[in-house]
Amino acid sequence: MKNTPKKPGRVKAALLNWLGVPVGLTDEAFWNSFGTSVAGQAVNECSVLKLSAVWACARLIAETISTLPLGLYQKTLNGRVAMNNHALYDIIHSRPNADSTAVVFWEAMIVSMLLRGNGFAEKLFIGPRLVALSFLVPSRLSISRGLNGQRIYRYTERDGSQRVIPERSIFRIPGFTLDGDWGLSAIEYGSQVFGSALAASNAANGTFERGLAPTVAFKMERILNREQRAEFRESLAEVSGALNAGKSPLLEGGMDAKTIGINPKDAQLLESRAFSVEEICRWFRVPPFMVGQSDKSTSWGTGIEQQMIGFLTFTLRPWLTRIEQAINKDLLSPLDQQTIYAEFSIEGLLRADSAGRASYLSTMVNNGLMTRDEGRAKENLPLKGGNADVLTVQTALIPIDQLGQAQGRTNA
Repeated sequence: MKNTPKKPGRVKAALLNWLGVPVGLTDEAFWNSFGTSVAGQAVNECSVLKLSAVWACARLIAETISTLPLGLYQKTLNGRVAMNNHALYDIIHSRPNADSTAVVFWEAMIVSMLLRGNGFAEKLFIGPRLVALSFLVPSRLSISRGLNGQRIYRYTERDGSQRVIPERSIFRIPGFTLDGDWGLSAIEYGSQVFGSALAASNAANGTFERGLAPTVAFKMERILNREQRAEFRESLAEVSGALNAGKSPLLEGGMDAKTIGINPKDAQLLESRAFSVEEICRWFRVPPFMVGQSDKSTSWGTGIEQQMIGFLTFTLRPWLTRIEQAINKDLLSPLDQQTIYAEFSIEGLLRADSAGRASYLSTMVNNGLMTRDEGRAKENLPLKGGNADVLTVQTALIPIDQLGQAQGRTNA
């Protein structure tokens, strides 16, 4: 009988993979098991996403940005021209690769930037031409330095095989940084906040599991033997817990029950959880009311438009600019960089306030800053052409001595 080789342990497997020897370590469970331990909680990518506030903040930012139209434009003497026929346009706007849409790709990149500090993708080429971007899962990407000082990116595929990706093929977008190069991980730097929130959540779950009751000690007038203690605990288990609320244990033979520990009210459990939500929102720079914390107001204004402008200015704009500049720097050729640039269209964020939007379009058209066709295009309405594509201004306010002259010229 042939002996089956012993499977290497987790630490040995990690070392073998680091040395380039595939050992079948294909999932991210191993990597996610590592992380900072705070308040008795393991703080890593998987654990923090189990917090509803982290999940809501990450989804809000990632889904909002990934669904904004992203276009390419060329600077000209008369303004700018949309470059929808450029080879890069379809990659960043519609389909980065054969397996995902642009929304899915950018969503993954942004979540990686939010939680880990950097978003990674592989640039795929046919000859010198960029043809696709493939998202790289950070937990399966190891980075080291070669003798020449360049970074070496070693990626572990789902089947356990490993390959080295040249640095020129890496598209990386760093988040908030201190050294101007590498983004800082929110999971690492916010571990104290996330660990406390996880501990409060687990404590709350334990409290509800026990039926909102603190620990109870039973005092007996005599010493029980091992069998009697086991029998009493079994009897007590039948009336304990939230599912058995309302049932009461029977105290016999002078038995007395006393409460020990801190009750939920004294521990301010609910207040602690609410404070954790506020702290997490502060880390992601998201106003609590936008993730369902209704008891928190905002100083960004009372109308939807004012609040959206505040969210766009203070939360989304830094991420949008990072992505735009990374595309311009790493995905455009040096020649294209002189006149072509990527930019998100943010007008859609303000469409919720129809009255404000109508006032904006009316002002732009009536003051000659925008044609009626340009205004219709922003509302996804069909263009009319002709005079609708001509800049016009209101002429009601004219000098008194010229009254009637404009009408007379028209009739003539």
